[in-house]
Amino acid sequence: MICLVTTAVFCQTASAPEPQAPNQNQTNPPAQQPAANQTAPPAKSSTAELPDAPSHDAAQPEVPVSKQQPKRILGIMPNYRAVSAGAIPPPPTPKEAFKIATQNSFDYSSFIFVGITSLMAEGTNAHPQLGKGVAGFGRYYWRGFIDKTDGNYLVIFALPSVLHQDERYYAKGEGAIWKRGIYAASRILITPDYHGHNTFNTSEVFGRAIAQGISTSYYPSHDRTGGALAVKYGYAMGRDALTQTFREFWPDIATHVLHRHP
Repeated sequence: MICLVTTAVFCQTASAPEPQAPNQNQTNPPAQQPAANQTAPPAKSSTAELPDAPSHDAAQPEVPVSKQQPKRILGIMPNYRAVSAGAIPPPPTPKEAFKIATQNSFDYSSFIFVGITSLMAEGTNAHPQLGKGVAGFGRYYWRGFIDKTDGNYLVIFALPSVLHQDERYYAKGEGAIWKRGIYAASRILITPDYHGHNTFNTSEVFGRAIAQGISTSYYPSHDRTGGALAVKYGYAMGRDALTQTFREFWPDIATHVLHRHP
């Protein structure tokens, strides 16, 4: 606005007839003085807004190697959701959350994990209506894979993007073992929002519940009872709590037990 006003005054001065030249000397100084006086405040206000953007990067401390969370544990287990102790990254964008959900769902280890759990379920005849043998294993497998995949996208991407919750695991990295264990397991109920404030983990609690509701469309009718769904829901929540606890202590196990970098 200031530049436009100054330009307008200058254009009027340049285009004015010569007889009015004496009056221009009287009008120009007042016009220039406000312009000079008005130029300084915008410069200050624009610079005052800048520190908010890089605040996350500036606040991040250097994380010791012994406390760093790797992208993959033992070269097998995906650990893309973990944040190293002391690190303060900016909130994930929906694109980043979608990427993490995809990495967790379609990592090669996910296919192996579903294969192991499906083999165990088939061996114990967890769902008799699905049958036994190779055909039965196949029925267990594709259902188990859908259970895991839609749960990941609901818990890590869809609900957090709508509710502005950060579903990554922020490692504690220090303190008494029992306190760290409770902290890690409780993350299925508590998670930070985009502003860093702890909130009820709606994405986890309701995301797993919605996934169980979806499973009623492809599991046998015998497994659609309230009791059967409650057991599966409890297993999913318990598995996530154990996974978070393992993430918390993995750097310590790698450093002090295996004598290697995490």
